[in-house]
Amino acid sequence: MIHFASPGYFVLLVLLPVLWWLVMRRPRHALFYSDSSFLPRPGRFEQVISRVPLFCYSLALVFGIVGLARPQKGRQFEEQETQGIDIMLCLDVSGSMQALDFAPSDRLTVAKEKAKEFIARRRGDRIGLVIFASTSLTQCPLTLDRNILSQILDRVQYGILEDGTAIGMGLASAVARLKDSKAKEKVVILLTDGINNAGDIDPLTAAQTAASLEVKVYTIGVGSKGPVPFPVDDPLFGKRIVQMEMDLDSESLQRIAEITGGKFFLATDPQGLQRVYEEIDKLEPSRFKSWRWTLYQELAHRPMLWAVWSIFVGAISSLLIYRRLYD
Repeated sequence: MIHFASPGYFVLLVLLPVLWWLVMRRPRHALFYSDSSFLPRPGRFEQVISRVPLFCYSLALVFGIVGLARPQKGRQFEEQETQGIDIMLCLDVSGSMQALDFAPSDRLTVAKEKAKEFIARRRGDRIGLVIFASTSLTQCPLTLDRNILSQILDRVQYGILEDGTAIGMGLASAVARLKDSKAKEKVVILLTDGINNAGDIDPLTAAQTAASLEVKVYTIGVGSKGPVPFPVDDPLFGKRIVQMEMDLDSESLQRIAEITGGKFFLATDPQGLQRVYEEIDKLEPSRFKSWRWTLYQELAHRPMLWAVWSIFVGAISSLLIYRRLYD
């Protein structure tokens, strides 16, 4: 980005047509002869060449004015001050998340996609990721790097943890990551499709711990109760889709949200899950300030150097092109 610190000097460009006008109207020196037929007449090329010194001096004037205007090359920087929301995503990766009622994809794939869209909107917030099945695992601590977090989400798959649904363990791990946070707002978004059946920590106990640390928990139950399409590997018939009974502990998720001051949501399809994340986005708006400042590099020496070279070339061309007669 080029910037001129003293653009007012550009008004001096009006001197350029004045210079040409003065030179063109200046009377030329002449010798008078009774007969000039013996003298060669200058052609168009000679007439153009004779203007080279004037052209060089004009360039010198233009470059000099540009130098006086102080061209500067700037680099812009942006600093952000986060006022503070720290968010931990707590994602269920148990086997039941393979259910295909979120067609054409399974529950986990859709949950990851919608979580990535949510992350992309949260400018200025620190976000981390905890996954859980039979136990819990922190995949990413709180970070401002949304690209890294999205890449980690892409690599989350079934089988990372032994199968099971330890909702309490997942929530406790997410809360532990927020324990030392200095942010004004601390939030956990807990997404699951099942009933707590593993782990040593009861979900309501983890919720009470979250409330004592002023961590708000938004719970999302995904999927629908009853038979849903589910992929199985049959030793006789290979991989096929069967109808399988699924259950969701909505009451516990509702209770966790109430204890912590959050809210419970139910999403039975991809569009519903998207609306849930959009509503959470509105309930917990990002708050940050930013400043922009520019560092400029002076470039005036370049046009000034070109002006000197133009004067030099003009002077040399004047000596070579013009022929002068002296008494």
